[in-house]
Amino acid sequence: MTSSRRFLTALLGGASLFFTACASGGARSGAPVPIGAAAAALRVYDSKANRFIPFTQLADAAAKADFVFFGEQHDDPATHASELAVLAALGERRPSVVVTLEMFERDVQPLVDQYLAGTISEANFLAGSRPWDRYTTDYRALVELARVRGWPVVAANVPRRLASAVGRRGLALLDTLNAADRRFIAKENICPKDAYYTKFAQTMTGHSAGGGPPTAGDAAAMAKMTDTFYEAQCVKDEAMGEAIVNAWRAAPKGAIVFQVDGAFHSDAGLGTVERARRRAPEAKTVVLSAVPIADLSKANGKEHADKGDYILFTRAPK
Repeated sequence: MTSSRRFLTALLGGASLFFTACASGGARSGAPVPIGAAAAALRVYDSKANRFIPFTQLADAAAKADFVFFGEQHDDPATHASELAVLAALGERRPSVVVTLEMFERDVQPLVDQYLAGTISEANFLAGSRPWDRYTTDYRALVELARVRGWPVVAANVPRRLASAVGRRGLALLDTLNAADRRFIAKENICPKDAYYTKFAQTMTGHSAGGGPPTAGDAAAMAKMTDTFYEAQCVKDEAMGEAIVNAWRAAPKGAIVFQVDGAFHSDAGLGTVERARRRAPEAKTVVLSAVPIADLSKANGKEHADKGDYILFTRAPK
């Protein structure tokens, strides 16, 4: 039994690591679905081959990449169980893994490193690192597996306060930052009005739907807000893309980077994926996108194929 599988056995109570493509069933709980239960809560669709495949085939293909992006649905327990399974599978197939996370911000990297090195307690790590609310159930297992295996964990995102400031004032804010804050922002920040912008603007329009048709003033205000919010989104993507590439170049030869982010950041190879590719065009990337649905037997791979190289259909919480 490999070390990562031993860790999963201890962490998840002896559950099996292996997933199947066409199982049915599933469970809902406050904690991530154990790997054995998740076998009944996942179907993997190969977008290029236009067919469902076993989990092990996905793992074999993803392990050949340099960057693996897992676009998650934040509050889906089966998605988080799938992330852990993918990470463990990559660790069994590659000599070195780097975990990069949207869920931690660049300024807390020293605390992440200290915790991984065992020089501070988990309580002190969490007290200072501003973990997401569901860290214990959703992301702790990823960090703990990395800690056991001696893999780096990279806090890839920009500090929230800086992203919020860009959301209010736009990219012009970056020119006003002091040196201490500027180092948490990517060196290069490009924010074109491309397909990613169109997707972002459509999402913003959906969120702003309300009572009655907008006036010209409303439309102008909405357009300005969309642009500045989009620039904040770009700053996040640029920071994560830079973090991924920097970590990859600093890692031992043969390392693979496993990036976890909200699916919007990586679906269709846009956002963070595009920023990483721009910085390392030689790197091979694989994009995974999680799609929770109520009935796995009705999973429609073609409908979601544009989101990634592989679509991971999970059983949505009830």
